Parts: sequence; C-alpha cells; structure tokens
Amino acid sequence: MSGAIVIGAGPGIGTSVAQRFAREGLAIAILARSRLTVDTALGALEETRAETLGLTVDVTDEARLLSALDEAVDRFGVPEVLVYNAALIQSDVLGELTARQHLDAWAVNVVGAITGIAHLGPAMTEAGEGTILITGGMPEAIPEVTSLSLGKAGVRALTELLARAYEPAGVHVATVTVAGTVAPGTTFDPDEIAEEYWRLHAQPAGSWEREVLYSGRPEAAAAHRPE
Repeated sequence: MSGAIVIGAGPGIGTSVAQRFAREGLAIAILARSRLTVDTALGALEETRAETLGLTVDVTDEARLLSALDEAVDRFGVPEVLVYNAALIQSDVLGELTARQHLDAWAVNVVGAITGIAHLGPAMTEAGEGTILITGGMPEAIPEVTSLSLGKAGVRALTELLARAYEPAGVHVATVTVAGTVAPGTTFDPDEIAEEYWRLHAQPAGSWEREVLYSGRPEAAAAHRPE
C-alpha cells in the first residue's frame, strides 16, 4: 500500500492533510463535492510532485461514493491511509431545523464516513495495516451549532466502534478533534493540524491513540485514549 484517500478535501484541513501525506511520498486521491474544490486541492499538491487523482463526489450519494473509492483503489491500490474530513458546517439551534434537514446533516457528518470506511476497511484489514482518520470537533456541544455538535459526537462514537472492529487486524483508527475555527495563520492553522494526522499515522502498533484533541497551539495538542 502506498496511497492516501482524502474524502472532503476543502481548502482547510483536507488540503493540508493531503499535502502533508504527499510530502512523505504517498500518492493522493482527493474526493470533494465540487470540481472547483477538487481542482484547487490538486493545484496545491503540484509542488509535492506526488501522484494525484481528483474525483467529484457527494458523500451522501452512496453509489457515487463507492464508485469513486473503487476508482481510487484501481489507480493506487488499497490505501495506506483513509481520511474522512467531510462535514456540513452550519449554524442552527435546537428546534430550528426540520427532521429532513437534521437527516441531511447527519448523512454528511456521520453516514458518509460509515459508507466509505465500511467499503474499504475490510481490504485494509486483510492487508493487515493502514490508518483510518476522521476529523472530529466540538469536544463540548454548542447550542448555536446543534447539528454539527450532534454529528461530531457521532464521529467520536463511530471511531470507537471502528477501532474495536479493525485494530485487532492491524488498522489504526483515530479522530482528530479540532476545538476551534480553522483558518491559516491562526492558532488553528490547518497546516499545524495536519501534523497531528501524520503523527497518528506514524505511531507504531502498541502505542496507538484513538483521539487527539487539538486545542489551538501545537504544544497544547493533547491526546487521550477514550475509556
């Protein structure tokens, strides 16, 4: 295995993570909802000289997501790293959204991760190695972003479930919980956050962490294993 698949490669964490892994020599497959986002991410990867593939996909479209993942595997093989970074970030308070809107948010924030990881996880476990990383957030629920708070709580639970399923077969599963608004040049700079993704991937078996809480300063990024 020699490649990484990044699902949700926007101009923040997704692109920075793709660049970080590309600098280590991995081929990179970028999946994003719009062609503009895909092309922007591919442009940012040009200086790394990595092999790249860019695919447009809405993570709520199960058939298209599975097809795109298969295309990435056909190109680069079973991934060494699978990153799920897609999220529906919106402001909403309790009672503001309809049931349909909540389901739409959950489909992006959690179900897309389930779909993608369940599709590739068995092949990664069969290979006996690899890393699955999910972008988390909202270590504490915030009433002004109810649907995202619920989604990130779901991500934390999903990470635990996946770890129990896949870690015995040699696949590291973890989440990077980002406790702030991501923006270049701030204490939540995406390039600094991307270092945590690489650090998790580089950890040897036996010392794997399941969650890193990134609280805004590189030296303050604290890690803990959920009980």
